[in-house]
Amino acid sequence: MQPSVRTELPGPKARAYLDLEHRFEPRSMSEQAPVVWQRAEGVWVEDVDGNTFLDMTSGVLVANIGHSHPELVAVMREQADQAVNCYDFPNTYRPLLAQKLVEITPPNLDKALILTTGSEATEAAIKVARKYTGRSEIVAFHGAFHGRTMGALSLGGKRSGAGNKGFGPYLPGIVHAPFPYEYRCTWCHGGPCSLSCFDYFKEVIECETETNIAAVITETYQGGAGSIIPPVSWMQSLERWCRDNDVLLIIDEVQASFGRTGKLFGFEHYGITPNLLCLGKGISSGLPVSALLGESRIMDSLGPGTMSSTHGGNPFCARTALVNIEIIMRDRLWENAERMGDLLIAGCRDLQRHHPWIGDVRGQGLVLGVELVEPGTKAPDAGRAAAVVQEAARRGLLLIAPIGMHGNVLRIAPPLIITKGQVEQALTILAEVCRAVEAPVAVGV
Repeated sequence: MQPSVRTELPGPKARAYLDLEHRFEPRSMSEQAPVVWQRAEGVWVEDVDGNTFLDMTSGVLVANIGHSHPELVAVMREQADQAVNCYDFPNTYRPLLAQKLVEITPPNLDKALILTTGSEATEAAIKVARKYTGRSEIVAFHGAFHGRTMGALSLGGKRSGAGNKGFGPYLPGIVHAPFPYEYRCTWCHGGPCSLSCFDYFKEVIECETETNIAAVITETYQGGAGSIIPPVSWMQSLERWCRDNDVLLIIDEVQASFGRTGKLFGFEHYGITPNLLCLGKGISSGLPVSALLGESRIMDSLGPGTMSSTHGGNPFCARTALVNIEIIMRDRLWENAERMGDLLIAGCRDLQRHHPWIGDVRGQGLVLGVELVEPGTKAPDAGRAAAVVQEAARRGLLLIAPIGMHGNVLRIAPPLIITKGQVEQALTILAEVCRAVEAPVAVGV
């Protein structure tokens, strides 16, 4: 199969749907390429005008086993004829999903609460941490993204950003510390990590908290901030600090889990173990399913009726998530993610050698960040990043709108089933796109 764009973007049918969107929906969602999805299968997306795109988004890191996997579709159809939702009543699949999650995570994580969204998992983690410890403060990090509900938003690490500004005041008791962004590190200036930011973390704790800390929460890589990957030594230092100070470590793996980073779970790259673990997105490859895993001593602080979810763990979603996890485990998709990710990183670094405005290429498995800058500097080039996304769509390559602290990072995150031939297709198109946008572009293109 080949990418094929036969109309201008948006095409005539797409324009009609975009007009409806603009008339009847708030302008609250991110500005993506003007592609109105109609069908998606595997790594391919077809829009309403019949254009075909090679998908490098996974629907924002969701479709880990590919879009509309036939085994997943079959079980959805079967379950839809049986039962869909039952609230807190037990059903035949929710406890099986909880059991499966406990079996594939570290032994200390022996209870699982099944929910719907990543934000809901984050909210649950905050509540459980406070309930168990009797303490109120939560430490998060600059650049963090943990969701869009109020508690999750309060943990976010860039409050002045367009996605956050104006919603305050935020949840009290949240303290932020620097995250190790090596390319733009205040202390290391792009060199090897010196862990100076971790020394400053301890200073933040001393100066900005009452040492009434329930938990520290971090992503294993920062997605929204630009696919920023911390050094192993930093993550291990953070875990050690939490253990030494009797503080719970919450790992947010909503984006990183289920094979995305080349490991089944992102924390495996660092040799660390969380006390609470937030999961979502790739857990079902399409349906609203998330989970909070934790240790019994922590989770058992919840009494009856203290935490549940209208749709959480319903038989339709729970059964689908179970099959999705079975496919990931059976096909060992994290191994393909590692192999194909290595090819993509190598290809993007080759482009970097030819285009001085590609400042940094970083990644783990099949999540890459390609940071665009003004040539010869590290000044962010958000305009060119936006132009790359639009030009890629015109050539049949679908990318998420630019991300990052400065809106200048391309996120490349295809389904974990992508093949070597499809990676080569993507790199060929990216090379064409880079040549097409070689000239400087204005912000807002």
